[in-house]
Parts: sequence; structure tokens; C-alpha cells
Amino acid sequence: MRRTITALCVGTLLIGMAGCSDDDNGVRLGTVGRSTVTEVVEAPATVTAKATAEVTSAADGRISELRVREGQAVRAGRILLRIGSPRAERQLRDARRADAEAASAGNVAVPSGGLTAAQLEADADARAAFAAARRSARQIADRQVRAQALAAVRASEAQYAAARAQARDAVRQFNAGLGSLSSAIGSLASAQRVQTRAAVAAAQRTVDALTIRAPIAGRVSLTTGGQASGAGDSGAALLDQLPDSVRGQAGDLLGSSGGAQVTGSLAEGQPVRSGQLLLRVTDASALTLAAQVDETDVLLVKPGVVGKAELDAVPDATYDAEVTTIDPTPATSSRGGVAYTVRLSLGRGTEEDGTAAPEPRPGMSAVVDLLVRTATDAIAVPASAVFRDGRRDAVWVVRAGIARKQLVRVGAQGEDEVQIVEGLKGGERIVVRGADRVRDGQRPQ
Repeated sequence: MRRTITALCVGTLLIGMAGCSDDDNGVRLGTVGRSTVTEVVEAPATVTAKATAEVTSAADGRISELRVREGQAVRAGRILLRIGSPRAERQLRDARRADAEAASAGNVAVPSGGLTAAQLEADADARAAFAAARRSARQIADRQVRAQALAAVRASEAQYAAARAQARDAVRQFNAGLGSLSSAIGSLASAQRVQTRAAVAAAQRTVDALTIRAPIAGRVSLTTGGQASGAGDSGAALLDQLPDSVRGQAGDLLGSSGGAQVTGSLAEGQPVRSGQLLLRVTDASALTLAAQVDETDVLLVKPGVVGKAELDAVPDATYDAEVTTIDPTPATSSRGGVAYTVRLSLGRGTEEDGTAAPEPRPGMSAVVDLLVRTATDAIAVPASAVFRDGRRDAVWVVRAGIARKQLVRVGAQGEDEVQIVEGLKGGERIVVRGADRVRDGQRPQ
């Protein structure tokens, strides 16, 4: 939304309007003058923190140790809590056992379908294992550790692809009578070992991620919430008490019953689900603004444009702001149109009496006025004098008492006055009010 600051130009406009007259139709005349016009784009905004990190659970389990309290300031890397997860620890033991079995080349069982069937079965197992590894990696709270875990999964997949290609050649040669059974089985076992080692690494990272550290420095919010996947809390407790021989089948049955909504404040002993939001860490050391600028105005906004922000929470104060970036991706505005997110630094605020304003908090609502254009000592007319003529702007110029249409090019503009870049000069008489009532050749009085 655009508007114009007029405080600097009131005196000039009054001089330019001297001698104005009104006729019975409400048409008013004035004289073109010069003034300073400042164009403002007004946009709704929200106070945002420097950074916010959401911490999720890497596995099903219970909070075994909670080392922080609500609102506590923490350093990056500090241990926040630990999760006890018998299931994750069991998966690590199972992965290690499978890897130990795969360490022997003779452990590959040849099904009735032959080596080709064995290879297909191994590929299916590998795809499932790598998919599970990626899911586990994505639950790791620390961004850097999560990226390293996902990179390790990709590297293992590449290694498996190479080993699989070698195994295929060996199986093909054996089926053609050109290779030995031991060679083909050994190649299959090598490919399987790549997969089992990756499974061990993924399970180990999941167990390591049960000790949760602060991904950034900031203050902790322990309010949790989110849809937990799999069985409910009672189902998880039941699974942990079942024998290994039936636990997997029971888990499938319980998992199909749907998720449980877990909300509240974290406490030791509380059950958690894989992927459940546990807490947030907010770094409010530097506050910024995220403003929604309409598509009709965004091209006027550039990095470095300054502005003033007013907060709903502090209505009598203004805060300095400066544009830093403009997001290239459009969003939907509050009015349903297209808008772009403009990010601004947020400086100190000042109350009306000159005292320092309170420091805002993340999430507060604001309105920011962006000073996008300023025209100093410019030819200017009231905004009511300008009208659209097709795709051009125009004004009514009165020469020898007769109104004539004059096309113009506008610069800085707003609700109260408009800069005229081309088409008018100072001292000319124009229609400044009632332009819609004037026709070409008319003699306005």
C-alpha cells in the first residue's frame, strides 16, 4: 500500500493553490508548484528472531534425563536431554548381528530360484535398509550431524551400487557356465556387507542422537506437540515387554492403529515418538522484520531502503528498520493477492517523549513504512489532479480559460500529492479537484 508524506510540502502547496476558485460543479483550480515528495510503501510485518531451531526425537522412547528448564539460555552444543529408547538400542544390536553374519562370504543362502533370485532379494532388502537409514537420519536434531548422516547414507548407496554391479556380473557369468559358484556367492556377500555396514552406521547414529544437544545458542522452549507416528504410548510400553520372537509382528499390528497426539511440557519419564517435536531453541540476539509487500509495490523496494516500524504492542513508539533482502518466491498476502516477503533489520525504538522503547519479542505484529522514493524540489500536484487516460496519466491544464488534456509522467506518488516528471512546468494553472467533471474545451471558472 502506498501513501505520501506531506509534512514537508504543505507550505509550498498552499502557495501554489493561491487564487483557487470553485464553480457550481465542485471544480477547483490551482497553480503548479514545487515541493519535496516522499513516497512510502506500507506493509504488515512480523518480528522474527535471528534463528529458531526445532528439536525432534530421533526414535520412540522416554525422556530419561532433562537438563534444561523453560526459558533457559544455552550455548550451542550443550546437552539438553537424553532419550531412553530400548527399540533403537535393539535395532543397533540386530544390525550388528546381521553385519557379523554377513562378514562371512558363505552366509548367503541360495533360494530355490537360484542366484538371480538371491540377488533380487538382496536388492529389495538393501532398498528397505537405505530407506530406513534415511528416515532415521532426518530425525537427528543437529543440522550438521543430520547432513553428515544423510551424506553417509548416500555414500553407502553408491558403494552398494558398485558392489551390486560386480555381483551381477558374477551371477551372469555363473549362469552362463563361465564362473564358479563360490565367486558368485562371494560377490553377493560383499554387496550384502555394504548394506549391513550402512545399517549399523545408521542405527549407531540414531542411538547417538538420543543424546540431544542444542543446535544453536539461544533460549529453550519446552512446550511440545505434534502427531506421533506408530502405536500409542501404551503400545510402545507393551512392545518393550514382549519377546523378540513376536515383537516385530506385534509392532506391525499396533502401528496400524494410528498415531497419538502428544502435547504439554517436557518432563522426565514422558514418552516421545520418533519425529515428535520436543523443544525449540530461539536465538533472539538480533531481531528482524519479515514484511509482506504487495506485488504492485515490491519493485520499488531495494536492499538499503530505510523505514519506520510501529508495533501493535507498543503503539506510541517507532523503530528504525532497513531492508536487507527480498525473497524471490511469491506468497499469498492477507488480502488473497500476491505478495513478497521483504526482510529488514530492526533497530532501537523511540517513544513519543524521546525515551527508549521496550525491546520487541519474536512473533509481535508490526506495520512498516518503507521510504522507497524521495523527490526534492520537484514539480508536484495534488493526487486528485491526476487521472488515467487509457494507459497514461493526465491532468487538465487551463490555458486562456480553456481546459485541455495534458499527458504527464509521474514519479514519486501517494494519496496526497504526486511528482510530475514530464508534461508540466511550474506556474501552470490546472484542475486540482473535480477532474472527472471536466471535458476538453470546457471553461472552468
